[in-house]
Amino acid sequence: MYFCGVKEIKSISSTQNPLIKKVLLLKEKSRERKKTGLFILEGVREIELAQKGDYTIKTLLYNPEIASDFSSHPISRNPTIEYVQLSKSVYEKLAHRGTTEGVLAVVESKEHLLENLQFKNPNPLVLVAEAPEKPGNIGALLRTADAANIDAVLIANPRSDLYNPNIIRSSVGCVFTTQIGMGNSTEILEFLKEKNISIFCAALTASKNYVECDFQGGSAIVVGTEATGLSDTWLQHSDQNIIIPMQGEIDSMNVSVSAAILIFEAKRQRGY
Repeated sequence: MYFCGVKEIKSISSTQNPLIKKVLLLKEKSRERKKTGLFILEGVREIELAQKGDYTIKTLLYNPEIASDFSSHPISRNPTIEYVQLSKSVYEKLAHRGTTEGVLAVVESKEHLLENLQFKNPNPLVLVAEAPEKPGNIGALLRTADAANIDAVLIANPRSDLYNPNIIRSSVGCVFTTQIGMGNSTEILEFLKEKNISIFCAALTASKNYVECDFQGGSAIVVGTEATGLSDTWLQHSDQNIIIPMQGEIDSMNVSVSAAILIFEAKRQRGY
């Protein structure tokens, strides 16, 4: 059998197949993703974004009933990818989303080392998120980063697996469109200082109204968790604490909303 000019490796109709068991483990277990350096990706748009982000797709699994027009898509013609046809019942067992396009991929993850980051902009604008945990917040931060086309997102003291299906889904694939670096707070602080990037920490104390700050030079906007805010490590190394004035009863907003406001003020100052 052939699929779009690429020889099919296999056709699977049982959830007891070893490959299907492996895919389920990758979908459900962070430990398996870290051990193998692989993760599961679902949907044509997300697979396209991963390819644009130079991710390597190892295996593409599809159901021809659901993905009826997939044979005309360019990603169905890559001779370096293993193509596997699934029965509808097996595909539905693997699919993470209720509404789906009939296509899944096994993809190689990246290490996201700080030393691999490259800035084309001489005055980079980066977002630093300290210890983000909720997949929805991480995904929303990555969507904001993509929307603003900032230079990088740095995750300090990560607590969540970046390739968790919930993060990929909530980011609508933006995990692949923005440079991401990971490290502990000390490593990221050293990196920012080496790059002459000023540190603006979102904080409630000793803070300046964000619209009064100059973000036109190299700038890192640093946000913490909604529960505890930023740690002393960041506050002690802040060049300027910044605040978004509140007019209601509460003194904080969702971290992704706050980050978006701060980032787009920086973009406004830079003339977008």
